Amino acid sequence: MRVLILSPTAFPSVTGNGVTTERWRRHLGQQGVEARVQAVQSIEAEDLREALRVYRPDVIHVHHAYKAGRVLCKGKALAGAAPVVLSPAGTDLDLDADTNERRSIIEKMVGLAKFLIVQSREMEAMVLERLAHAGRKLVRVPKACAWLGDQPYDLREMAGAGPEELIFFLPAGIRPVKGNLEWVKAMEQLHRLRPNIRAILAGPILDPSYGRRLLKELESLQNFARWIGTIPPGAMKAAYKGADVVVNSSFSEGLSNALMEAVSQARPILATDIPGNRWPVVGSGELDPSGILYDPHDPDDMLEKALMLADDRELRQRLSLAGLARSSELGNPMEEARQLARVYREALDGRD
Repeated sequence: MRVLILSPTAFPSVTGNGVTTERWRRHLGQQGVEARVQAVQSIEAEDLREALRVYRPDVIHVHHAYKAGRVLCKGKALAGAAPVVLSPAGTDLDLDADTNERRSIIEKMVGLAKFLIVQSREMEAMVLERLAHAGRKLVRVPKACAWLGDQPYDLREMAGAGPEELIFFLPAGIRPVKGNLEWVKAMEQLHRLRPNIRAILAGPILDPSYGRRLLKELESLQNFARWIGTIPPGAMKAAYKGADVVVNSSFSEGLSNALMEAVSQARPILATDIPGNRWPVVGSGELDPSGILYDPHDPDDMLEKALMLADDRELRQRLSLAGLARSSELGNPMEEARQLARVYREALDGRD
């Protein structure tokens, strides 16, 4: 079986979409599925039609209803193509569904899809709330955590951090929905109160205008805050080990790869209280939380929660141990691929 996965970005781009689709591609191969990932962010409908003609996939997996789906909708690139499976993103439901033009594309993709893949209970609830008519097509495939390499990386050295300094580490692409700039501004207040903290950001600049604003802000904050660029995907596992606290400052998430990775490395978490962040932090409620959630629209709440983590070594240790205990709950990438392959086969068979 040949599957073409359409994603806004693709590996080696170090984005959530790029990492997720590369994990799928690698493990689907072991399930007898030849998967190819096509980044659609910078291509036109004619390019996509040509890719479909050349590759002739049995199934098309659209990852991100609006960002990947709009290229398909433009110029009728799907005419006569293979059956479609759709995995909507958090922004499809949190942000894009509120815009008429974008919602139209999202609903068209939902209508075209044989199945809608969601990777958490929270995403399932969001789909049912925002796209209730899609409920009969929903399939939950638990998201997995996997590493793309085992390269060494010294985060503390890259951050210029001394042994007594605490690193708050934000690994995320630089764009407005990730709240990178807003987080840095709030961390300036924390640094005034606790001069031993360091705010370290890593990830590609995905929105040039927003990136310029962030870099301008960092010029005056170099005594404690630094953007270290993009960490090689194969070195991310080692990078987490140098962090004292892993941060997610997003305003919208489906299910954060970074937070699942933080849990797997037993790193304490500080994250925005949004649906896509809750499971990595609090889980099913049967085990202790692995982090602390804060209101993304309240800088004072972020400051209060960050102070708790900065001041209480025992709290950080408890959260680390809770993450270690919960790491067994993380999805297995081979099982994730097995379930994806099953969905593809059912889509190809025409069962819905």
